[in-house]
Amino acid sequence: MSTRKTTKAPPYKCTECGWTAIKWAGRCGECQQWGTVVEVATQTGVLRGFTPVAPANDRAAKPITALSTADAPRRPSGMGEFDRVLGGGIVPGAAILLSGEPGVGKSTLLLEVAAKAAQSGRRVLYVSAEESPGQVRLRAERTGALHDELYLASETDLATIIGHVDQVEPELLIVDSVQTVSSSLSDGMAGHPSQVREVAATLIRIAKERDLPVLIVGHVTKDGSIAGPRLLEHLVDVVCHFEGDRQTSLRFIRSLKNRFGPTDEVGCFEMTGDGIAEVPDPSGLFLSRGAAVAGTCVTIALEGRRAMPVEVQALVNVTSAPNPRRVTNGVEASRVAMILAILERRAGVKLSDKDVYVSTVGGVRLAEPAADLAIAIAVASALHDFAVPHEVAAVGELSLAGEIRPVTMAAQRRGEATRLGYKTIVDAEAGTLDPAIKQVKALAARAVGHAKLRDIPEF
Repeated sequence: MSTRKTTKAPPYKCTECGWTAIKWAGRCGECQQWGTVVEVATQTGVLRGFTPVAPANDRAAKPITALSTADAPRRPSGMGEFDRVLGGGIVPGAAILLSGEPGVGKSTLLLEVAAKAAQSGRRVLYVSAEESPGQVRLRAERTGALHDELYLASETDLATIIGHVDQVEPELLIVDSVQTVSSSLSDGMAGHPSQVREVAATLIRIAKERDLPVLIVGHVTKDGSIAGPRLLEHLVDVVCHFEGDRQTSLRFIRSLKNRFGPTDEVGCFEMTGDGIAEVPDPSGLFLSRGAAVAGTCVTIALEGRRAMPVEVQALVNVTSAPNPRRVTNGVEASRVAMILAILERRAGVKLSDKDVYVSTVGGVRLAEPAADLAIAIAVASALHDFAVPHEVAAVGELSLAGEIRPVTMAAQRRGEATRLGYKTIVDAEAGTLDPAIKQVKALAARAVGHAKLRDIPEF
């Protein structure tokens, strides 16, 4: 009589990547994540049958053309920049996850959103699992976010938070943060992947059942990604990231996922002593003031779908060092090195014996290639000491052949430049880099009318 060996499925599995093991491990051997290996249920092979249940009339499936969007009207949050990122407002029953680095202003932003919603007549419950109600009250006094319809609670237990929701019956719920709330129905400490899954799933279920919009704050890891299991980002409807440089007061909020709107919108805010303020038109934040100076050029950059002018500044100094310095701030060093090589090879601008410094104004970062032409003109302007007029903007990507390539959303950039008063826009119509720089130099000479400018030798 022959016997057949049966293989038993590994009893442990990673919740992140699906890696399996025959014994428990604290760290996944595949994706190297900690605390994601859990015991899985034993497969019995028994197929249980179950009786279909007829849905209620109000929950029956309907043709999509018979459904109306009036069932989910958007509600303005009171902050236009936040509504811009959400797609026009907060949808009832939506679960919104807001992440960002520590100290960037997540709690301040949500407290301002809560105050605006309370001022519009909606009851708001703000649950802080990291601060006491007294600490939140102090910040609310400083930012002017006091209102009778804004309720505060400091809880870390999920069941108690649900009890607050039943008692207050809010129209907007804010939980700060999901990594500090724990549930007695799940094992592990607060912040453990299983706890984060349980807390997030419960809050989202409450949001859907009661048409209650929920704003959830999420922590980030060292590399800037959202902490916890990736399932958290799949469960929520909207994922927003709040970012900004601590050295500047400017803050941006971006939508990484949005089931109700676009994901390429950007909201602009400014941190002040009285809290956080909207910046509906950030056009003047990245421009210097005063007369035109050699070594500056304006480009039209895109933040999401928003076009804004950004000034690029350059400084060129003669050096006797064998290795000239290349210092950048706000632009990629490798891209600047490539532009300098194109300038020297294709436009005859000798820079191999000079230190070059390139920076942006206002702390903004330029990562798109559309700023190549502005950087090249700024460097040439600094080298030959001619000032680019204020009404000139340059937009274009440089190829290694010295050609100016078209950029994305060129019509929108040109329209924004025209609205802001830029009369001359140097772009791909100039053809190559050399004529583009000569064109800007001629404009500068005509605008300033200085003899020194007219005596600059041709490139």
